[in-house]
Amino acid sequence: MLASGSGTLLEAMLAESLPIVVVISDRPCRALDVAADHGTAAELIERTEWGKGFDRAAYTERLVKALAAHEPDLVVMAGFGTVVPRIVDAFPNRVVNSHPALLPSFKGWHAVRQALDYGVKVTGTTIHVVTAEMDEGPILAQQAVDVFDDDTEDTLHERIKQVERVLFPETIRRYLAQLSDQNERKA
Repeated sequence: MLASGSGTLLEAMLAESLPIVVVISDRPCRALDVAADHGTAAELIERTEWGKGFDRAAYTERLVKALAAHEPDLVVMAGFGTVVPRIVDAFPNRVVNSHPALLPSFKGWHAVRQALDYGVKVTGTTIHVVTAEMDEGPILAQQAVDVFDDDTEDTLHERIKQVERVLFPETIRRYLAQLSDQNERKA
């Protein structure tokens, strides 16, 4: 699992007994502590450059090497703060992301703010397969969340996260079973 924040999606996955072999973050964050508290390997592959000088290819290579060492069946992105589009080359059809909007609407990092700015009455969450194009991959699951007149970015995002904490683990379990079935048919 790749995470950069509070680790609430990680907690939801662990509560569902999903087999998480490692949690990797691009910055110090609570998700690393959650992993350690649950006896799950945790690694910080810190991104130290946030400006134009950031070498995305070199960072992605370090990240892929760390992931590959754990031989994951699936890479789950849960609020990971660094875009690493070439990760799909190393793990084709095996990287899944949760996005806080009903794709194809409101792609990118500020989806909740965009939904509020646009004035929609319904937004939601999308679980999708990651491709080289941001927020473009095949959709595995979606669930709507109402937008209230008094919503702020924080209140709406928290309601979306509540839905994600249920939908994401369910979707991961189904997708892992699907990948397993595909592998058995190939064997």
